[in-house]
Amino acid sequence: MSENFDYDLVIIGAGVGGHGAALHAVSCGLKTAIVEAGDMGGTCVNRGCIPSKALLAASGRVRELRNSHHLKSLGIQVEQVTFDRGAIANHANNLVSKIQGDLTNSLKRLGVDIIRGWGKIAGSQKVSITTDSGEKHITAKDIILSPGSVPFVPPGIQVDGKTVFTSDQGVKLETLPPWIAIIGSGYIGLEFSDVYSALGCEITMIEALDQLMPGFDRDIAKLAQRVLINPRDIETKVGIYAKRVIPGTPVVIELADFKTKEDIDVLEVDACLVATGRIPATNNLGLETLGIELDRRNYIPVDDHMAVLSGGEVVPHVWAIGDATGKMMLAHAASAQGIVAVENIIGHPRSVDYRSIPAAAFTHPEVSYVGLTEVAARELGQGVGFEIATTKSYFKGNSKALAEKESDGMAKVVYRQDTGEVLGVHIFGMHASDLIHEAAAAIANRQAVQDLAHLVHAHPTLSEVLDEAYKRAVV
Repeated sequence: MSENFDYDLVIIGAGVGGHGAALHAVSCGLKTAIVEAGDMGGTCVNRGCIPSKALLAASGRVRELRNSHHLKSLGIQVEQVTFDRGAIANHANNLVSKIQGDLTNSLKRLGVDIIRGWGKIAGSQKVSITTDSGEKHITAKDIILSPGSVPFVPPGIQVDGKTVFTSDQGVKLETLPPWIAIIGSGYIGLEFSDVYSALGCEITMIEALDQLMPGFDRDIAKLAQRVLINPRDIETKVGIYAKRVIPGTPVVIELADFKTKEDIDVLEVDACLVATGRIPATNNLGLETLGIELDRRNYIPVDDHMAVLSGGEVVPHVWAIGDATGKMMLAHAASAQGIVAVENIIGHPRSVDYRSIPAAAFTHPEVSYVGLTEVAARELGQGVGFEIATTKSYFKGNSKALAEKESDGMAKVVYRQDTGEVLGVHIFGMHASDLIHEAAAAIANRQAVQDLAHLVHAHPTLSEVLDEAYKRAVV
């Protein structure tokens, strides 16, 4: 460590991205401090990935045990199934406490200094930290910004945290409203619809765009809608937006046509979850002290090495990772970015391969993908000069899925016709979030379907769904 600085590296934000960066920095021999004003673990641990998956696990068991037709087909009979909402909520809260404690302890064990307070840049290689007892300043050779993101609440929607709320409050599962509106049909909206429908709530899902699940591959979204939405107590309103949402008993939602903005209807429901995405938490970071300007969407501009940019030029010794960069709003993407930033700090040039980072919605069944959708791949091909092809295989032909009687699902592979390189893989079905990693590795290594078709998969396993898709591509 240079004797001119308090630390080699100071990380502002102790979410999953900041945590991953800190652990890697210590392993590289850097004296490291991490600054956090809120909950250790950030959104993922406290208000996102961790508690939501606990709720999905518990509610998924309820759905499965109440599906008497499915159980009977396996030769199983279960008497009346009941659940305790409070106990399910406690399961999520207890998991949050455990993971938060594990994360904090791992930092302490490795010698990372944890500084509680609001951190921001105070000048070149300087950080100011505001705490309850006052303000302190520290110096660092390098600074990583990892401030994360917060839920986006569109204009006209009033949030009271009780009857109208975001995922931040939703993961607490304080109530089970008889009728709840969910605004948005992305990952957050889908997962909460899975939880609420399994626990007996009636749902109205409101999507402003002209199709449900707009960020997903179209073939996957159509199949997912047939399984996750249509058979359940979920009403959908597509191409319609919530012009105004007023908390209360009941919650009043004024609906309008998204294109024409004409008023359509007024809903009165018991509660409303606002699941309209997330925005970067980039206020009050002291960026102006170094002349750093946010982009038009308020993200911190970075290059491929995670170095912060100002006017297109690298700002020395300042890096940014995670949701605040606007690259991929995923916890594991933030962690990957943190490792890449540290690698570049120590002089090992490295960049993030975003195409090979997988994503998943933990519904029942699950949705996962990695790489490009068919539409995005086709656009890339038109620009670069190649044709694409797709191939599909179905869980209905998979022995393991049939044994489980969980045969709703599909795998879709998008690839270049000329070289066979896999550009994207999309899976809907049982354990899709686990299956996608084989495809992620294939995309990371830029493998071709011709080679993947010769891999040997254990039989009978769900992984053979991908095996079949690869083989169909080369027939």
